[in-house]
Amino acid sequence: MIRVVVGVLGALLMVAGLIGIATGAWVDGVWAFFAGGVAVVAVALERSRYRSEAAERSDAPPGPGGGEPSPPGPPFRPTGELFMDPTSGQRLRVYVNPATGERRYHAEGKSTDR
Repeated sequence: MIRVVVGVLGALLMVAGLIGIATGAWVDGVWAFFAGGVAVVAVALERSRYRSEAAERSDAPPGPGGGEPSPPGPPFRPTGELFMDPTSGQRLRVYVNPATGERRYHAEGKSTDR
């Protein structure tokens, strides 16, 4: 939802910048167009941390630590890889699909106090 709002506001800011340039307010118009462009690009490139494309498309809520809401099932297999997410303090386990190499992440255990 926030992505949509930021994207729409960025696009409106770009249009306002073009109008400003067309009416002779070059400096203000260029800055508005640039700021709107940055917002649109940020929305296009931003992704939730440690989430699969399937979880993103389904708009499922993120699991603890920003990973998958539940451990991925077959064909994903848990690896020996564990790491602490520096933002959430959650310990995340890496799961891998041996056929494709796709990786997914799921929180294990309790978060550390920050």
